[in-house]
Amino acid sequence: MSALILLATLKTGGLSNTAVLAEFFAGKLQEKGITSETIKLVDHNILPGTYNDMGEGDAWPAILEKIMAAEMVIFATPIWWGNHSSEMQKVIERLDNIHDEILAGKSSRLANKVAGIIITGDSDGAQHIIGNISNFLNAIGVILPPYASLSVLWEGQKKGAKTTRAELMKKYEETYSKTADTMIAQLLKFTGQYAETAHIQ
Repeated sequence: MSALILLATLKTGGLSNTAVLAEFFAGKLQEKGITSETIKLVDHNILPGTYNDMGEGDAWPAILEKIMAAEMVIFATPIWWGNHSSEMQKVIERLDNIHDEILAGKSSRLANKVAGIIITGDSDGAQHIIGNISNFLNAIGVILPPYASLSVLWEGQKKGAKTTRAELMKKYEETYSKTADTMIAQLLKFTGQYAETAHIQ
């Protein structure tokens, strides 16, 4: 079983709340025997556009291959002005080509893949982001199980906060371990259901 975490932090260096939460979640996945890979999107040359391949130097085709290969895909984003980050929007825009294929009468190449959502912020906005991403996942045939989101809204994550990595990890471990475990259980449950269906067919 494998999971791919699409990390949409805007930070190329320094401490990232979303990166630490993704690391925390990856550790939880490992405890359940699930291997994971995290792709820090900002470190890759993902060209703007809405097609699978935007030409020379585009890093997206290789990332898309990894999305296709993973049983689970985790969308991890910070909140900026009530929305997901621009890096996460790039992912949505590039996956739009999958939706174009569906509109053309083809089956979704991501049909029944299971996804989860991770969000960090210091104030409200998580529900809006979950709604936006969930709507898009639904349109391209990806399954978002119940209880498959992990949102941490905490003043220790606000812009300019001096919270250390150790303090972040302690907060996540003490307050959000049960939520993460429930999320992983749901991802496993729904991945198993669709694997069984595929086997029967």
